[in-house]
Amino acid sequence: MVGLRLSLRRCRGLISPGSCQFPTLGFVVDRYFRVRNFVPEPFWSIKVSHQKDGVRVNFNWRRVHLFDRMMTTILYERCLQSKTAKVVRMQKRPTSKWRPLPLTTVELQKMGSRFLRMDSQRVMKIAEDLYTKGFISYPRTETDQFDRGMNLKALVQKQEQDSRWGTFATNLSNGGFQWPREGRNNDRAHPPIHPVVHAADSVLNVDERKVYEFVVRRFLACCSEDAKGEMTTVEILYGAEFFHANGLMVIQRNYLDVYPYDKWESSKQLPVFTDGETFVPTEAKMTEGKTRPPNYLTEPELIALMDANGIGTDATMAEHIAKIKEREYVQTRPRSGAALNHDDGDDEDDEDRPAAATRPSRAGRGAGGSSVQEFIPTTLGVALIQGYENLNFDTSLSKPFLRKEMELQMKAICDGTTDWRDVVNRNLEQYRMVYVRTVQQMSVIKSAVRTYILQPNGR
Repeated sequence: MVGLRLSLRRCRGLISPGSCQFPTLGFVVDRYFRVRNFVPEPFWSIKVSHQKDGVRVNFNWRRVHLFDRMMTTILYERCLQSKTAKVVRMQKRPTSKWRPLPLTTVELQKMGSRFLRMDSQRVMKIAEDLYTKGFISYPRTETDQFDRGMNLKALVQKQEQDSRWGTFATNLSNGGFQWPREGRNNDRAHPPIHPVVHAADSVLNVDERKVYEFVVRRFLACCSEDAKGEMTTVEILYGAEFFHANGLMVIQRNYLDVYPYDKWESSKQLPVFTDGETFVPTEAKMTEGKTRPPNYLTEPELIALMDANGIGTDATMAEHIAKIKEREYVQTRPRSGAALNHDDGDDEDDEDRPAAATRPSRAGRGAGGSSVQEFIPTTLGVALIQGYENLNFDTSLSKPFLRKEMELQMKAICDGTTDWRDVVNRNLEQYRMVYVRTVQQMSVIKSAVRTYILQPNGR
């Protein structure tokens, strides 16, 4: 591809597109514009509640909400005219929360960046160190199913000495062990990530403890039982509209006792209703709200998008994300919405514009604050995406389709369904055309960059 350097003050260092880093940046920029261009729409809903046996039950409208105020008003008035509501269904049924699947590289990166206050690149570096020291298995794997020949009980027993999860491991060894669920993926090279031996805290640094603890807890959770509960559902007919309320009672926590990364709590228990019972609701009201814009992408969400669209491999996704940070195409901030620093010192419309390209903060590398960081494109990142979009390629470089097509072709080579020479020639020709047009129309890219760099609002 083409690398260029701009002498503008805000652009420092190398500026370059890449077949993986550009779609990665494209996801961030696309979400940024969806947030920026979002137009709220008003909607209306009907809320019904009833007090019984000292418990206030809130019923949810089956339609959820409507974007037509007049229609909602008519339906609401019909409810009021009927005066009474009738119970049409009272059901209790067992329910479960599934234990997690065995741990893959992609899942480790997603969960690590969400719960361990580290970015995915740092998580992978720590995992590789733990592997090198012999504490966990090879951390680069797509496999989410254990081979039936593995002695998983022996691995569980090695964790019995730990003061935090040793009792749980002992209970598994004494009859609570369940063979882990099987996912859909098996790369036939490496098993899911799991602990190999017990590692005392004294031999690990702070970040190693976090990653090792997650790997162990995930493994023990996989070898446990699903959490068990009972779901109660009450459905009522009020006027011509249906409403329902749910109540959950967690009966057996099982894997949740060792895996704090999942939450499943009992709700307020519903009073007893009977089929056919009628009552006058304590309160019925019509409410108004507005649709909300989507959130900016977090690292777990970005990794999930890359995985779903074939951008990078489980071993390289973290590197591509780190690259767009290093190139200063994006910055991260806590999802709480704290403002980024801008070099022009003007705070107007901070939420609606890209950040100026400044040196990345350490917040995205496991620093304190929120454990979930969201990605905001810099003015430079937006400018590059817009510049290449203005070249009007048949297949957009900022979308995942071009790279995904290449990945599928390489898989076809591995499967023996296509010849590698054809794939090489086809891709060389495709990228040659991209290169030639980019060189010929470099002024278009420079124009977009100048627009965003010299006019920070990008307007």
